Order: sequence, then C-alpha cells, then structure tokens
Amino acid sequence: MRDTANKSKEQTPGEGASKPALVRPPRAELVWEGKYNAQGKRVAPLRVALPFQTVETVNESAQDRQKGLQFGSAFHEEAWRNRLIWGDKKYVLPSLLAEFAGKVNLIYIDPPFDTGADFSFTATVPDHPDDGDDDSFTFVKEPSIIEHKAYRDIWGGAQTHLDAYLKWFYETAGMLHELLHETGSLYVHLDWHVVHYAKAILDELFGTENFRNEIIWRRSNPKSHITVNFPTSTDAILYYTKSDNYTYTQQYGEHDPDYVESAYKYEDKTDVTDYCRCLTQMMIDQI
Repeated sequence: MRDTANKSKEQTPGEGASKPALVRPPRAELVWEGKYNAQGKRVAPLRVALPFQTVETVNESAQDRQKGLQFGSAFHEEAWRNRLIWGDKKYVLPSLLAEFAGKVNLIYIDPPFDTGADFSFTATVPDHPDDGDDDSFTFVKEPSIIEHKAYRDIWGGAQTHLDAYLKWFYETAGMLHELLHETGSLYVHLDWHVVHYAKAILDELFGTENFRNEIIWRRSNPKSHITVNFPTSTDAILYYTKSDNYTYTQQYGEHDPDYVESAYKYEDKTDVTDYCRCLTQMMIDQI
C-alpha cells in the first residue's frame, strides 16, 4: 500500500501543490490564549531578573553585621544554604536562573489551586468565661493588601480565567524545568480543580516518559458533612523527573506502636523452614 501511494504522487504532482500538507505537532498539547502569536509561533514568556536584597540573616554575628553595613555583601561570598526568599515567583525564578540553571536537585511547589478563594473568614471572639452574660461577638476578617497580592487566585494576561491560569502555570513550570539538574525531581501539589490541566502541561515540558507517579494525599479529617456532592478529601502530588537518570531513595518510617498492636495482633507460629519445604514439594508434584 505504501509503494502504491508513492507512485500515485509521482504521476500527479500537481494535485498536492494547491493543498499544503498539514503539519502535526510532535505530541498532544493544551493551547490557550497567548501561547502562540498570530503567525503561529510560540510566545516566549517575559522574564525580569532582579537582584536580591538581604533583609535579615539569622544567627549573624554583630561583627559580620557591621561589615555588611559598611562594605555590603562584597566582603564575603553570599551563602545560599538555608536561604529564604520572599517575593513574587515571576521575579524570583528568573533571578535564580543565572546561577542555578541545571543545578537544583529537588523542587516541591504548592501553587494556587485556582479555587477563586479570597481568604476572608468569620471569627467569633468569646466573652470571658467567668462573666455571667455572654458578650461574645463575631466579625469578618478581610484579607490584607499583602494577602490579596500573595495568595488570591487571580491572574491576568488573558480574557478567560482558565487561559490566564494555564499561561501562568506554563511559564512557571518552564523555568522550574530549566532550574532542575539532569538527575533532579519535581513535585507539584494541586487538587481536583486544575491538576488534570497541570499534568498535560508538565507532560509537554518534561515529556510523558518522565512522569513517575501521581501521589494521592488523603486528609485525615475530610469534610464528610457536605451532601450536595461527594466530599472532597484528597489532593494530588504530580511527580516528574528531568530525565531517566534520576535517584530515588525509598522512605521508611516507624509504625505507631498502638497501630502495630491493634492491626498485627495475630502471631504466625509456623516454622519458616517447614513452610519452604512444603512449598518446594508442592512445586515438584506439579512438575
């Protein structure tokens, strides 16, 4: 069949001239507003790298603090061990690339879940327990300006909310991929709102062959009182590696003694040697 099709093309070369061949993407992908321009080319994310400013150093000696005030950070090499960075990821991640691209072994991120929450909550202040009259009152705690900017699930750059979120997540995951070492691993913690979209984006950036597992984390106290729909009691952690050359260390933990006592209360008194002898004889009989 393949040879016949080739001969047919040779005999009628003009038929395909007016119909351009379809160019298929290398793999399936999500497409959102702003991913491609009008010419069909991938739009590169805007990256603004800013210098870091040290606000506080824990356990810093008074002598080092004084030197830092006089000479700045040039008097000693900045130590990155145990450093906590406060800032927006769109400025922090590009600033890390120059020094740490291809050097990070492990990344765990807990991005916004796209829940639309504004982080307001109602609080009740009880009266003094010794007073006879109940003068407790209730107030609504509104999110501060910092909480609005740091935590609220709102993004721009697209006309629809989902397109804006996918654009934001794609740009973030792309920089994380650049930061990872070839043996590095990425863990992305999300829930049912957008985890399926995130997996498709990570498959595109990391490759489906580098998806290792979906770890399901079940909350110990799910909201089972919700009866409108099934209760939501789990989150998902997507586990990816940058390549096949990665290291996985098995994690072990001691069981709680009370759990062992309750779940493993029976004792097998069968001799292991006798058991193996019987199993061997059964296999011989089958042959």
